[in-house]
Amino acid sequence: MRRNLIGILILLAILSVVGIVITQIFWLDKAFEVQQSQIDLRKEREAAQAKQFNDRVTIALTNVAEEILTINDDPADLFQAVKQIRPNYFTVAINDTVHPYLLERLLRAEFERRNIKENFEYGVYDCFTDSIVFGDYIALSEEENEPVVSAEAPQIKWEKDGHYFGVFFPHKEVFSLETPPNQFSTWIFSAVISLIVFCFFAYAVFIVLRQKRLSEMKTDFINNMTHELKTPISSISLSSEVLLKPDIIDQPKRLNRYAELIFSEVRRLRLQVDKVLQLAALDRDKVEIKKDPINLHEIIKKAVNTLELANENEGLKIKTHLNAKNPVVLGDEVHLSNVVFNLLDNAFKYSPENPEIEVSSISNRSELLMAISDKGVGIPKKSLPYIFDKFYRVPKGNVHDVKGFGLGLHYVKQMVEAHGGKISATSEEGKGSTFRFNLPLRNE
Repeated sequence: MRRNLIGILILLAILSVVGIVITQIFWLDKAFEVQQSQIDLRKEREAAQAKQFNDRVTIALTNVAEEILTINDDPADLFQAVKQIRPNYFTVAINDTVHPYLLERLLRAEFERRNIKENFEYGVYDCFTDSIVFGDYIALSEEENEPVVSAEAPQIKWEKDGHYFGVFFPHKEVFSLETPPNQFSTWIFSAVISLIVFCFFAYAVFIVLRQKRLSEMKTDFINNMTHELKTPISSISLSSEVLLKPDIIDQPKRLNRYAELIFSEVRRLRLQVDKVLQLAALDRDKVEIKKDPINLHEIIKKAVNTLELANENEGLKIKTHLNAKNPVVLGDEVHLSNVVFNLLDNAFKYSPENPEIEVSSISNRSELLMAISDKGVGIPKKSLPYIFDKFYRVPKGNVHDVKGFGLGLHYVKQMVEAHGGKISATSEEGKGSTFRFNLPLRNE
């Protein structure tokens, strides 16, 4: 029921986050549409204003050209004489002589009549050489002081009659149809916030699932420990009741058998307690590791001999292929013995019928490589990444056919890494498992 509740809560949280993201995207899309419509409206207004300004300037310059030709008594055709070169630059082709101050006076008067108050520059150009003959800057706005104009006209030698003049508005903003670059800033900000929220939510879900798995492992550990301790305690209790009977003294063989049973079960309890104490010491980083030269082949032979003697009636077969030329490593003999024995004992416990175990070793210039293989039940693929975790055991429901707390492989991994090595496992369900670890060789 508790697992289902956690699953429902996670599902509801995911739906809530997805709903928030969809709602945010919807409102952002609406806001973008409103913003885009405002931008389009502004563009249309600016375009209309720009067109109106251009039309007024074109009409004003056309009138100026007509007045100049009238003064010069020149009946020239002014069809399309005014050309807009750039949004703020116009040229007028009159093909006649024009005096700069006359041009300035006419431009001022016409711009004032057309309500054009933009400051401008004008220039008179030679049609034949396209070079400027005269130019000046005129301030019409109230923000700038009008320059003082000399009463005397400049002495210009008109070598040729063909001229044109241009008018440039330096302070006139050039209208652009480009979209402002910061219109997507809201989208970017919202996307970053949404990404942060999503990452935080994903991390929270990961933490919840990990805590859930740790809680399940803790529960399994307590159940396994209860099962493991209950059996020897029951055996000791029954044996003690038998030993308390008065007539047991007259049965020395039976007395000895029950005494041996109590001794065996007490030793078994001590081993289980030692495992828990070893784990507690590992968690506190208080394990002292001695670095002495150790012949790992000798440790393997002792562990193999011990396991074979303890299970001589189980049909156990252990094959060794100790091919390492240099088996000497720097390490702690007690802990390395525990590492080898735990791996061998696991291989035996998970090989229910006619256990067959192979132990092999090879070495290179820097490290010793060990492999312990069995032909047992194997490890499911989904459980393989967790077998070195503390308290973890392959889930089998309420079946406790293999004894243990889920501490052995965690201890093995910690010790191998404490000696500067690495350990890994490969397995195929129903065909067996192989554990490989390497240790650095002693530096001569």
